[in-house]
Amino acid sequence: MPRIVIAIDGYSSCGKSTTAKAVASQMGYGYIDTGAMYRAVSLFFLQEHVALSNSREVIAALDNIHIAFKHNNRTGKNETCLNGLNVEEEIRKMYISNIVSEVSAIPEVRWAMVAQQQKMGRRRGVVMDGRDIGTKVFPNAEVKVFMTADVYIRAKRRQQELLAKGEMINLEDIIQNLEKRDLIDTTRAESPLVQAPDAILLDTSHMTIEEQVEWVIELADRRLAELHRKRSRVKVEEE
Repeated sequence: MPRIVIAIDGYSSCGKSTTAKAVASQMGYGYIDTGAMYRAVSLFFLQEHVALSNSREVIAALDNIHIAFKHNNRTGKNETCLNGLNVEEEIRKMYISNIVSEVSAIPEVRWAMVAQQQKMGRRRGVVMDGRDIGTKVFPNAEVKVFMTADVYIRAKRRQQELLAKGEMINLEDIIQNLEKRDLIDTTRAESPLVQAPDAILLDTSHMTIEEQVEWVIELADRRLAELHRKRSRVKVEEE
């Protein structure tokens, strides 16, 4: 059976990462959290006081950023490492959310991260979620999903995630953050958030994570079956 690339794009707090992780686990695929990569870059820029408007500073900083994903056998979860340090919890905090869209809109940042992401997925058999996976990173991905959801529902989900980590944030502040990120993501010049022409739209407003995972896996299974039939026909014709 061929191994494919599953690209999941969409807005913040639609369930992309949680769904992508579960799909990868159930299919025995690798998972690449591109959002975590941009969050790690944002953290580094803040720590090193990098001026986002200064291209020289940005490029110099990117040369000193090394991002890796490691599996924690104790928790069973993947963790984001920035220059060898586990930053998984830190990059999920609200102050990073407030800057990540601005950082990810910088062309030099996107070029650097896209190159890394393409390298990570070169062997295929991966599930990757983000904003431009199906349009820029892997435009030839066999499965493309574009997730959306009502902004109020997205904000409530985000608030629950933050509460679980001990952060109490006003719902209206979260809504404003999401709307700001949506605007930046969809209007930036470099790789804006758009639905690829061949991506399947998935509105997760009233879906559980389990339903989202099942939906994506069924889509992937159908695509794999199509590829298998196509290869079988080619093999018969060659014989």
